[in-house]
Amino acid sequence: MTLAEWKAGGSYHPYKQHQIFVREEGAGEILLLIHGFPTASWDWQQLWPALTQRYHVLAPDLLGFGFSDKPRNYPYSILDQADMIEALLQQKNIVTVKIISHDYGDTIAQELLARFNIRQSKGEKGLEINHLCLLNGGLFPEVHRPLLVQKVLMSSLGGLVSRLFNRRKLGKNFKRIFGPNTQPTEKDLDDFWILIEGNGGRYVFHLLIRYMAERVQFRDRWVGALQEAKIPLRFINGLADPISGAHMAQHYKELIPNPDVVALEDIGHFPLIESPQEVLIHFLVFVGEDI
Repeated sequence: MTLAEWKAGGSYHPYKQHQIFVREEGAGEILLLIHGFPTASWDWQQLWPALTQRYHVLAPDLLGFGFSDKPRNYPYSILDQADMIEALLQQKNIVTVKIISHDYGDTIAQELLARFNIRQSKGEKGLEINHLCLLNGGLFPEVHRPLLVQKVLMSSLGGLVSRLFNRRKLGKNFKRIFGPNTQPTEKDLDDFWILIEGNGGRYVFHLLIRYMAERVQFRDRWVGALQEAKIPLRFINGLADPISGAHMAQHYKELIPNPDVVALEDIGHFPLIESPQEVLIHFLVFVGEDI
């Protein structure tokens, strides 16, 4: 499937005054896929055929990402992205989901889980999560190791750096975070750049990355959501990731009760792209499906 075909197979849904791009396909139980920073739902395309044969799969481009609207001067936040996802699911009368999330999407999943935990404790109705499978991401801000470009984007120079960011710089940074034997192709990088830069993306890049400060601000809420969860959790971790690899997996084992961690040797920050078959198998085993 090409990126153009991926876009052609999607649809748009309103959120506030904006339009959210969503890929949706399949039948059965609902599986929600939440992508990471700075890309889009396209990240899931290698897993898409196998997952849509088994599930009713929804994969939105988060607001400010991919083919969704990228409003300037918008108060982007994890809380708002979680609101958007809940609104999308409510539009479709979806009340129960399984989730696979990655990177930025992990943090959104943690917020959704925190809300679910609170509703459970109060006996309130709302979105139910029955399985959560996390891929590489900054689950614990104290051990997250952002790239230099991410730190600069968060600084007072962020707006300027965002406008000067280009395809060459993207390639250089992405190659650093993929595994040594699973490097992205030039075509991969071209597609990533289309998703990031398109529709005015360079004007919001530095606004989206505010999530790193939010992780610190809401650390207790989001780490607590994992610690207090009453549903099955699995963390599939590419150990070669310099941002959230082996050190993040070790911290997960130390802080989360009965930790279920799957370690992928020599895989970097994007297991869903670098080793989709392994991710698929470990997810299906996690949810008790036949392989």
